[in-house]
Amino acid sequence: MVKHGILIAVGTLIIAVLGILAAFTIPVQMIPDLEVRTISIRTNWPGATPQDVEKEILIEQEEHLRSVRGLQRIISSASFGRAQIELEFPFGINLNDTLIEVVNALSRVPSYPNNVDEPRIYATSFSANSFMYFRVMPLPGNPRGLDMVPMQDYIRDNVAARMETVPGVSEISVYGGADRQIQILIDPARLAERNLTTGQVRDAIQQRNRDVSGGEIEAGKRRYLLRTIGRFRDVEDLEQLIIDQQGDAVLRLGDVAEVRLDHFEISRYSYTDGQPVIGLSVRRQAGSNVIDIKRALMPEVEAINEEILRPAGMHMRLIADDVGYVEESIKNVWTNLAIGALLASFVMFLFLRSGRATLIGVIGIPICTIAAFMGLVMAGRTINVISLAGIAFAIGMTLDNSIVVLESIELSWRKGLDRWKAAVDGVSKVWPAVLASTLTTVLVFVPIVFIEEEAGQLYSDVAIAISASIVASMIVAIAVIPAAAARVFGSQDNRREEKPGWKEFLTERVNWITQTRSHQASIVVLVLGICTAIVVYLTPPAEYLPEGEEPKIFASMSPPTGYNLETMANIGEELQEYFMPFLEHDSQMFEKGEADVPALLYFNLSIQATRLRIIAQPKDPAHIKALMTAVNRKFESYVGMRSFVTRGSIITSNSGGTRSINLDISGPSLQAIYKVAGMAERRAKEVFDKPRVRSQPSTLTLSQPLVEIHPNWQRLEQLQLSNRDLGFTIAAMTDGAFVDEFFLDDDKIDIYLYSAAGKNASLETLNQIPIYTPSDAIIPLEYVADINETVDTSDIRRVDGKRTVTMNIIPPDGIALETGLGIVKQQVVNYLQESGAVPGDVKILISGASDQLESTRESLTSNYLVALVIIYLILVAIFSHWGYPLIIMTTIPLGIASGIVGLWLMNALGQWLPAVGYPEIHQPFDMITMLGFLILMGTVVNNPILIVDRAMRLMRAGGFTPSEALREAVSTRFRPIAMSTLTTICGLSPLVFMPGAGTELYRGVGIIVLFGILGAAVVSLTMLPALTITTLEWRERRTGADELQKAA
Repeated sequence: MVKHGILIAVGTLIIAVLGILAAFTIPVQMIPDLEVRTISIRTNWPGATPQDVEKEILIEQEEHLRSVRGLQRIISSASFGRAQIELEFPFGINLNDTLIEVVNALSRVPSYPNNVDEPRIYATSFSANSFMYFRVMPLPGNPRGLDMVPMQDYIRDNVAARMETVPGVSEISVYGGADRQIQILIDPARLAERNLTTGQVRDAIQQRNRDVSGGEIEAGKRRYLLRTIGRFRDVEDLEQLIIDQQGDAVLRLGDVAEVRLDHFEISRYSYTDGQPVIGLSVRRQAGSNVIDIKRALMPEVEAINEEILRPAGMHMRLIADDVGYVEESIKNVWTNLAIGALLASFVMFLFLRSGRATLIGVIGIPICTIAAFMGLVMAGRTINVISLAGIAFAIGMTLDNSIVVLESIELSWRKGLDRWKAAVDGVSKVWPAVLASTLTTVLVFVPIVFIEEEAGQLYSDVAIAISASIVASMIVAIAVIPAAAARVFGSQDNRREEKPGWKEFLTERVNWITQTRSHQASIVVLVLGICTAIVVYLTPPAEYLPEGEEPKIFASMSPPTGYNLETMANIGEELQEYFMPFLEHDSQMFEKGEADVPALLYFNLSIQATRLRIIAQPKDPAHIKALMTAVNRKFESYVGMRSFVTRGSIITSNSGGTRSINLDISGPSLQAIYKVAGMAERRAKEVFDKPRVRSQPSTLTLSQPLVEIHPNWQRLEQLQLSNRDLGFTIAAMTDGAFVDEFFLDDDKIDIYLYSAAGKNASLETLNQIPIYTPSDAIIPLEYVADINETVDTSDIRRVDGKRTVTMNIIPPDGIALETGLGIVKQQVVNYLQESGAVPGDVKILISGASDQLESTRESLTSNYLVALVIIYLILVAIFSHWGYPLIIMTTIPLGIASGIVGLWLMNALGQWLPAVGYPEIHQPFDMITMLGFLILMGTVVNNPILIVDRAMRLMRAGGFTPSEALREAVSTRFRPIAMSTLTTICGLSPLVFMPGAGTELYRGVGIIVLFGILGAAVVSLTMLPALTITTLEWRERRTGADELQKAA
């Protein structure tokens, strides 16, 4: 094979070409697609109270959904006019089959109230969250005087529908306005003149507004389809509806009511930079390329502006997107990858002192990088920050095999063999060690298959990238490197003797370590003692997953129960007046202390009766925490409000989800669980310094004003008035009552009946609402019903069928999730239970990220043990011995201890960076960072394999004592060990130490691996020789004693 260089070159180039093609076909996104295991169901019931939504929708749906196989948890909520259910399933479910079961379960719900919308079913993961945000607003100066509120339907039909045709776009959400509505404004006086009731008007509309199919009829050779047309064609057609006829006198709807096309009552205002807007957010299809979607979508947006919006007096612009952060993050990884490759090549050149030899050594970098892309394609993965980081991690590792083989070939060549024989001899001496190191590095990732949580899904991309690169590096080292080296090494005259220097210095140190048993024992005990102390005292508490460092804030403020939209709009106006001037500021003004708030790039405000939400971004990303503080400070100036501020997340929802400790407080009485939740919130704020706490529902009091109308059933029976007609009349005379549906240009529009006086009805006049009876009497409401004022809740949350309040407690940044979980358990939950504050029928369960942390860590621990077993068995197979692998594996815990030191040093030094003008670095000990330990398990054994393998070969060849064999092994293997260690460190250093977008996702893994490999190299040249000699000498003495005993 060595002499078939052209064949090897052609094969390598073919693989390279295929790999490059594969790289251009892989979708690009920020993080890998996470498995979908949550199905959401939304059901709208306009005008319904939370209490009715719970009884009529949630309880019915929950009863049938419990039969869906694999269901772990049902979380449901009822609010004004809406029901929402989230179904949680275990990892690994078949989503398509589960969706079918959910649809079938919902189809078994007997019936819904009259105007309940069809349930909508969603199945999305956090990785498929909206990633582009657009705003539609009037043209500058609003030349047409547009009111943006009724434009929602127009934008949904003409803009969103067109944007959804762009490849890769799965859904365009439209919000900020109100749907169109046909409004029938009844004149009570005219209706009374004809002795008609609102129920009769409703019945007349419903009976007419139907198309009836009549089948078919044949005439001669032709077949005709039959339809009876009844549906209203337009507003004028509805006005001509005959609702009563007495003799020749015909009463039409237009005679007693005004009919108009308007919109629903506004429930939400949206503003961008102070302007009223309609918002659109873009979701992507799983596996799609976010960069390609943006490139295809922006020209389409410009075309929509020119063809649709500008002629209508509007225009649309992009407000924010995650694509820029994705592009910057991926560019940052590519840059760091290239710098790492150059540094590793430079280090190799310093050792080899030959440009041609260095070129041979680093030829594996592009080949192995291409192989990594091929591995991602074959595994159906994507290019993202995680997978690219895996490729970058592999840069230094891929050189290890090449260095070992190249060094072995050079040693054989220096001994006098010609270049062809030197190539073959060099490979034959080290291929078992190369195979062993490759297998340990690759197979250590096998247990990742069994980690089902999100961390395991994120790990898999790194595992695939590194494994493909390392396997390719072994093939390159065994096939490509020998063929190339045989053509580079020159004649015998070009052989240079190695100059004495650092190798002799190292040999002397190893001689001292292995000189006496006391030296050997001292080194072993010292190293083990230091590493044990490191693990015990420096291991930080764990986090779950990184939040990401997107420079956007998401802030919400919830009012006390009972606030209306007008009140919240006034507060929103005050906030806009406060924050708008900072859009014109420069970032330097805040740094100079001339402004209280950092300069803003944009400011989005959404206002609802139950919540006010701000999404904003500073012009300088370094000011993100200052902006969070400023917004929170402004929110706190509103007494009685509950505020929550967090930064954007690329892993989970923008609510601090990866650091949230959730307390699910359940019980039969809302008053009892609200009381316990309030005490839990106050206690959490006592034990933590400024934690972020919010509750679901947002208000923990039964203070929502509620008017209950209790009919007098005896009087209703006397008046022959049904409860249905009474309820319809009350709704029509106050907030409007649903009548039927109207089709306008294929759009379904609801028809609502109002009273011109009742639309502005007040609580004081409620008892005087006129009720029209079948007996032609007009009576006030108070005659047939009692009106009681009470209070209740504005939101109802249920978990597994029980009314529940969920408290989200997010510890301060300086307290890790693991530590915070312990504090919550002991000082919040146990404290409340032991103090008797929790009634016996109220249960408190812990869920959220803290629960995921514990389950993921348990899974990691068990799979780490599996990885250790796999490594051990591989080494046993390579060395054909059950004992020697244990010596090699002692470097694993020592490498892990070194990685912990690296993490501790990064955080210790990172907190001082602001003093020299750099942003502070704090790397949490999260589940992704822990992947570094798994990588270390397969890599720190590589150097010991080289030393022990060389020593074993020398002893088997004869003429060497254990001490001499080990010293010779260390002397001959030190150069490749030093080269491989330094090249790996240089390859990783840019990823670890160069700041930039997305580095928070992989920086922790890099520092663990970097310091782990460095520490393992030191251990391989200190403790390993001492332990190996002690073991070999003990084995030799035991063998000698056995032989003497046999001879005797």
